[in-house]
Amino acid sequence: MAASSTPSTDQASPTADRSRAADQAPGSPARPAAGPERPRRAGYRRLPVQQRREQLISVALELFGSRPPEAVTLDDVAEAAGASRPLVYRYFAGGKQQLYEAALRSAAEELIGRFSVAGTGTPTEQLTQVLARYFAFVAEHDAGYGALLRGGSVVETSRTSAIIDEVRRIALRRTLRQFGVRSAGPRLTLLVRSWISVVEASALSWLDEGRQIPPEALCAWLVDQFVAMAGAAAVHDPQTAEVLHALLALETAESPAGVLLARLRAVWG
Repeated sequence: MAASSTPSTDQASPTADRSRAADQAPGSPARPAAGPERPRRAGYRRLPVQQRREQLISVALELFGSRPPEAVTLDDVAEAAGASRPLVYRYFAGGKQQLYEAALRSAAEELIGRFSVAGTGTPTEQLTQVLARYFAFVAEHDAGYGALLRGGSVVETSRTSAIIDEVRRIALRRTLRQFGVRSAGPRLTLLVRSWISVVEASALSWLDEGRQIPPEALCAWLVDQFVAMAGAAAVHDPQTAEVLHALLALETAESPAGVLLARLRAVWG
């Protein structure tokens, strides 16, 4: 992190530019002209502190998402950002681990922001809107999404796990709140957590398989998955049955749940 004494822009190494037209006494030997200025690192440019920090995080997120985090070095980040290794350390004194955590936190905060939508439409229509925003994030930041959710890295710590868990907890709370649930029992909580895991796994598989399924079709399928999973859970849990009954009472024949039920009736005769 940049300390409060950090200057407002990146500081280049000090150079002593001297005048090439110094006054000379008559007859004195001419002074040699100054040599060419040493070239800076390709792509280097001064940036305000916050802008540089955001740039380093963005570059790191792409690198951490495209290869195993342990295979990424600070030199890789510096080169991709057109900066120097000491400059990266100026902003992230804790080295790669601190930069990795900052990159994960940046992706998590943006993803969390996608969970809120205007409260219009039936419950499953609203759920479709949330998923559309979720998959828009996945499509825009595929490397960042992979870095956020793929575990097993040697740089993974309790802090990085906590960042990912916080995303899931917020997704759980907002999904329950969307369905009017203030206090969920263990079975209803398990239902929503399990569905969130299905969404995460589907998004990763969608990326791995080259996005072959149109995102709107994938969102519709995942909404159907939730309704079907809720129907199965409702058989075993009165609270889930109550929530599902209230949800279906607000649906229409044209809403996702209404269309699903009509198709299931056709399949089951």
